[in-house]
Amino acid sequence: MKDFIDYTPEVAEARASGAPIVALESTIITHGMPYPQNLEMARRVEAEIRNHGAVPATIAVIEGRIRIGLDETAMEHLANTSQSQVMKLSRADLAVCVAQGRTGATTVAATMICANLAGIEVFATGGIGGVHRGAETSFDISADLQELSQTPVTVVCAGAKAILDLPKTLEVLETLGVPVISFGQDQLPAFWSRESGLRAPLRMDDPGQIARAAAIRAALKLPGGQLVANPIPTNAEIPRATIGPIVEQALADAARHRIAAKAVTPYLLQRIFELTDGASLTANIELVMNNARLGAKIALEAAALRGGA
Repeated sequence: MKDFIDYTPEVAEARASGAPIVALESTIITHGMPYPQNLEMARRVEAEIRNHGAVPATIAVIEGRIRIGLDETAMEHLANTSQSQVMKLSRADLAVCVAQGRTGATTVAATMICANLAGIEVFATGGIGGVHRGAETSFDISADLQELSQTPVTVVCAGAKAILDLPKTLEVLETLGVPVISFGQDQLPAFWSRESGLRAPLRMDDPGQIARAAAIRAALKLPGGQLVANPIPTNAEIPRATIGPIVEQALADAARHRIAAKAVTPYLLQRIFELTDGASLTANIELVMNNARLGAKIALEAAALRGGA
C-alpha cells in the first residue's frame, strides 16, 4: 500500500529514467532555521544539487501525504508554518502522522525511511543525531543511529552535531555495524568544525568508491546504510577551540531551563546561534551546501553503476 506517497514530476521522471536523485530532509527547514532564511536555504540546496547533475527530493509529510520532492507552494507552506503545527517525524511517529492526515517534517531517520521507500540511495543533510551528553542516565540516543544500521541509504553529513557526545556516538555506530567514512581526511569532522579530535574508522577520497561500497554492501546482503562525514569547508568553519566553550554554555543553559527530549536540539541550535552572533547559522548553511555537492557526486556514481541516466 503506497497510495499515500506523492512525487513531483521532476522526481517521478528521474525515478523512471534511473537518473541520480539526492534526498533532503525537512526538519532543517521547519526546526533548523528561521523564516525566510530556511526557505532561501532550501531553494539554494536544491539548486546546488541540480547544478551538479542530480535531482533534489526534499521529503516531508503534508496533510497525511508523504511528499517525495516539494513544489514551490509546498516548500513555502512548510517554511512559513509555525513549529507547533508541524510534527517532527522520526521512525516512531511517521505512520501516525500519515494516518491522522497531519503535516510533519522528516528527521534523518524518517527521511531515510521515505527515501528507501522511493528507491533513493543517497541523502544529504547537515548533521546526524547521536548519543546526547549524559545519556548514561537519560538514555537519550537519537533514532538516527538505529536507522543507519537497518536502512540502506548513504547519508552525507558534516558529522554528528557537536552538541552531542561524539565518542559515545562513534562507539554506538561501531557496535551497530555502521560504516563511518570520513571524506578526504583521517579525522572525524564535528559539524561546525573540521576536526573533532577523533580518528575516523574509515577514510575515502573518491565519490565513486563510496557509491561502489554501498553497492557491495547490498550485494553482500548487509543491512543498513553508510555514513559519510564530509568536513565543512575551511573558510566556513568555526574552529573546535572556539565552538567548544559556546556549546558547553548552551548545554548548561538547557539544563538550567530543564529542556528535554525532542526540544533539546532546537533549543541548543538557537542558543548557539545567539552566542555566536549568527556565525553558527552561516556555517550551517555552508556545510549543508557542501554536503549537497558531495551527495550529488555520489548519486551520479551510483546511477552509473546501475546503468541509469
